[in-house]
Amino acid sequence: MTVRTTCAYCGVGCGIRATVTGERSVRIEGDLDHPANRGKLCSKGTHLGETVGLEGRLLHPMIGKRRASWDKALDQVARRFRETIERHGPGSVAFYVSGQLLTEDYYVANKLMKGFIGSAHIDTNSRLCMSSAVAGHMRAFGEDVVPASYDDLDVADLIVLIGSNTAWCHPIVYQRIRARCDAGARLVVIDPRRTETAEQADLDLAIRPGSDVALMNGLLAWCREAGALDTDFLDRHVMTPDGFWEQVGEGSDLWSVARACDVPAADLRRFYEWFAATPRTVTMFSQGVNQSLTGTDQVNAIINVHLATGRIGKPGAQPFSITGQPNAMGGREVGGLASTLAAHMDFAEENRALVQRFWASPTMATKPGLKAVDLFRELGHGRIKALWVMATNPAVSMPDAGRVREALAGCPFVVVSDVIADTDTSAFAHVRLPAAAWGEKDGTVTNSDRTVSRQRALFPLPGEAKPDWWIIKEVARRMGWKTAFAYDRPAEIWREHVRLSTYRNDGKRLFSLAGHGAGGNAEYDAMTPFRWGGKPFADGRFPTGDGRAKLVKVTQKAISEPLKDWPLTLNTGRYRDQWHTMTRTGLAPKLARHREEPLVEVHPDDARRLELVDGGLARLATPQGESLYRVQVTDSQRPGELFTPIHWTDRTSSGGRTGLLPRPLTDPVSGQPGFKSTPANIGAVATEWRGFLIVAGEPVRRPDCLWATRVAVPAGSLWELAGNGDAARLEACLPAGERIEAVDRARGTRRIAVLAEGRLVAALFVTERGELPSRDWLIGQLSEAQAAPTVLAGRAPGAAVDRGPIICSCFDIGMRTIVAAIRDQRLADVAAIGAAIGAGTNCGSCRPALARLLTEEKTHAA
Repeated sequence: MTVRTTCAYCGVGCGIRATVTGERSVRIEGDLDHPANRGKLCSKGTHLGETVGLEGRLLHPMIGKRRASWDKALDQVARRFRETIERHGPGSVAFYVSGQLLTEDYYVANKLMKGFIGSAHIDTNSRLCMSSAVAGHMRAFGEDVVPASYDDLDVADLIVLIGSNTAWCHPIVYQRIRARCDAGARLVVIDPRRTETAEQADLDLAIRPGSDVALMNGLLAWCREAGALDTDFLDRHVMTPDGFWEQVGEGSDLWSVARACDVPAADLRRFYEWFAATPRTVTMFSQGVNQSLTGTDQVNAIINVHLATGRIGKPGAQPFSITGQPNAMGGREVGGLASTLAAHMDFAEENRALVQRFWASPTMATKPGLKAVDLFRELGHGRIKALWVMATNPAVSMPDAGRVREALAGCPFVVVSDVIADTDTSAFAHVRLPAAAWGEKDGTVTNSDRTVSRQRALFPLPGEAKPDWWIIKEVARRMGWKTAFAYDRPAEIWREHVRLSTYRNDGKRLFSLAGHGAGGNAEYDAMTPFRWGGKPFADGRFPTGDGRAKLVKVTQKAISEPLKDWPLTLNTGRYRDQWHTMTRTGLAPKLARHREEPLVEVHPDDARRLELVDGGLARLATPQGESLYRVQVTDSQRPGELFTPIHWTDRTSSGGRTGLLPRPLTDPVSGQPGFKSTPANIGAVATEWRGFLIVAGEPVRRPDCLWATRVAVPAGSLWELAGNGDAARLEACLPAGERIEAVDRARGTRRIAVLAEGRLVAALFVTERGELPSRDWLIGQLSEAQAAPTVLAGRAPGAAVDRGPIICSCFDIGMRTIVAAIRDQRLADVAAIGAAIGAGTNCGSCRPALARLLTEEKTHAA
């Protein structure tokens, strides 16, 4: 049977048709009828079937290190929370939740904390990715409403991407953008890095980090001078503060903005001219805008331009915040952020009274709670004495993660409900509760353009795992609120959420799910995707007291100059084929091969000056902490700037711990951390040897060396290694079996293979001065019934075939395979490559890399 469900990853919210093929196996296809993706899937969604096994799962409640019954674990959680509240007040407890939760889970958690415990100390990891967009929407529109939909991309004539590597982070949206560009639309990419997205843009503005307000204020001033403002729309539908235009005009001439943004004036002029002349413009922004100490101002600078030019509420003319997580929007709708109440309401007295009446709650939170960074700071100060972490890993993902770990270690009572048994955060838990995973959950999610979709269960719950909503409501009932939390299924929670969205609303808030909760359980089970809100602002009315939007005064803040001890600027972000802290994507071997190690990207000028070698190791340090990375020298970085990925954890690497590095500083309005501009320094790290370990399953023990990073491979795991001292200690990682080995003392090389009944179960290759073979063939040997006689050579008998680094993860195609096809078949464009070998024909996220290879080959041929 095929089940229609929704992808587990980003905020695009792609529909999936999943066909269960075994006890824990499933065939994944895109849903042609889903409006978000129309049948397409990115590499992560395509390989979801590789992640539904039970490897590493938490399957039973645990108190300390001992298995416990659900009754005992839930009773302890309820008792400890109740005792803490009685002794220290409701402000002494907190929840930290996640955009991985379904809307029904989020709703019950928010209701328990704000309406029954009586505190608003519940925040979500979505605070880290899109809360500046929320704050900007509320300042401009009066409500957190994303006015755009993906349909706007299909009719836009100019698409502006700001702070978004869309080709990697939202590949299905990027395909839609490319299709429109192929039909004649222009694409402008604004990003300090020259990303894969920027490589295919009509104009790439590599602005100085943090100069976004100057850029957009300059654009607004240009539009005013060019007569591109919609004065009628401004007069009728927008409130303009006194002195607004005078402030916009200060320092906003073309040359001043070009200097502030550090871009050529000619490129800036081209962007401004294109924008002013193109009524149908969509400006799409993401973490590069939001994750800033001035993120909310940057959001409002973008919205100001769209309001002033009337490019809002019209087809192809919208500001568009695109979210990172699958249900960040659902969390916003139910009040999962500490700064909102519920159903798009704030903490105004009349809203508190309304929600309290609806919930029949005994005690209501009266003011916003602690936002994420403040929450963990107060945890460290001892003011939060009981914490429940749900479906997230703050010991990795929070800024200044070292301090977060200290805070968790000092907390008297920590509960973690998660899918995975051992995470960096669960190491600090007093109680661990096994939660349902994707493929076992049943509920709803809302994507970036307000489309609500169902996630449906494919498999029965394994072990004793339970849905998050069930766990939360059982704790609530044990705390004494049985009637208010008498839910038996997610459909009941959904109907309550729908009723609250319409309760005494009378059109004051655009968020309303009217008409989507009147039916019974069968209607919920059969729900098809729908977008709430219709076409917001198409009538020029906004959910404010006078029905008018507001232009918000924003000025460019001074950008800090490089510091003597910290002369570089660190930017952080995502890799194409990985997700968050890799607890799910890390299980998929095909996703691992795109980037097998955490890299620090460095401009060639900086690499020469700092004596960093491409492929070498470097220690990256900030005032908060330090971590090791593999160096990648690339001119995609601006000089003086570095980039690292966010995904690696203590479980997967001895280095690459990016969360240790950013400052715990936040935007003063939204509370969102500034991950994009941390002062840093970097220095080369010398090692005496390097190598790798390939093993069926996992090694007997974790490799003990300076550099050890793990990724999944078919039938096992691959560890990249480097270090100093005697590498012989790595042999303790090898399983039992027949050992064969070869030693080359001149090169300091040792190669060991371990066989069991003739099959390869492990291979350890280490060298001081020699070359190491490609890993691909040896990885394949783990699945063979008999090891090849050339196993210590690291290649098959006869000519060696090395496909090179993986470019197309969907079809597992390497760089050398692609280059050979280009040369041998005289392929002239990306479409020809796809037709010849399939690369780039699924999710399309590798197409920029294919285009780059084509360009390099043409240059080489010339």
